[in-house]
Amino acid sequence: MTFIPLDQVRPAVPAPPRRLPAWFKVEARTGPDYLDIKRIMDRLKLHTICEEARCPNRWECWNARTATFLILGDICTRRCHYCSVATGRPPSVDHEEPRRVAEAVQALGLRHAVITSVNRDELADGGAAVFADTIRQTRRISPGCTIEVLIPDFEGNGEALATVCAEQPEILNHNIETVRRLFPALRPQGKYQRSIELLARAKRMGMTTKSGLILGMGETLDEAREVMRDLRAVGCDILTVGQYLQPTRDHLPVARFYEPAEFAALKDEGLAMGFLHVESGPLVRSSYHAERQIQP
Repeated sequence: MTFIPLDQVRPAVPAPPRRLPAWFKVEARTGPDYLDIKRIMDRLKLHTICEEARCPNRWECWNARTATFLILGDICTRRCHYCSVATGRPPSVDHEEPRRVAEAVQALGLRHAVITSVNRDELADGGAAVFADTIRQTRRISPGCTIEVLIPDFEGNGEALATVCAEQPEILNHNIETVRRLFPALRPQGKYQRSIELLARAKRMGMTTKSGLILGMGETLDEAREVMRDLRAVGCDILTVGQYLQPTRDHLPVARFYEPAEFAALKDEGLAMGFLHVESGPLVRSSYHAERQIQP
């Protein structure tokens, strides 16, 4: 396996964003449910990955009264070269945040809540205790709501992972994001095998596991299929596959736009590999249609 440095993935002079294909057109409308979510998040001083990561599906999801909560603040300790979340020194942990997330879940009447976080590598447990408390608080006042957590790698801390798994979220998600060859260049503070092993350990702890792959950052389809096989080898149940979009001129440029038919083919291949559910398409993100992925 040959690893490549970032300067061979990203040009020295930022390139202008490539024109989006026609299938990326979305209707940016702010209906009453969208505005209600915005009011609730502002009132409770909460963040969403929908906003911080500039998700193209925000209008669709918010108008359907669903959003993905971003806990542990909005400043990440890592700098992945495709992600628009701010990087820097995070503030101190807000221990009231789990209660406010639970209040928002109740106010929105959610039947399935998705909770993710920034990386907090300066914390001994990477923020695992806050994840666990958020699950507990949400279950306390919305016992009928299923919960999906999208967690960081906790730097391989098995005790941190066990802290989250002990609360028995219905889905334990950890995104692999890119292929093995590109991982060191695009996710320099992460490790491909560490992410695979996290999913393996979570599966051994009884979790329904999920992961996501972003295409268009310089990989080949054969490399993407290799990631899918690696995920299935550790029992990963659910897979999301979507197209990378360059968030700003300072981020990695799009290497390739995949056709919708190619995403459909990957979905068929993933199901044939044994994934229980594959959400694959240009606009797919980790929590896109997440409520449909809960197994009956």
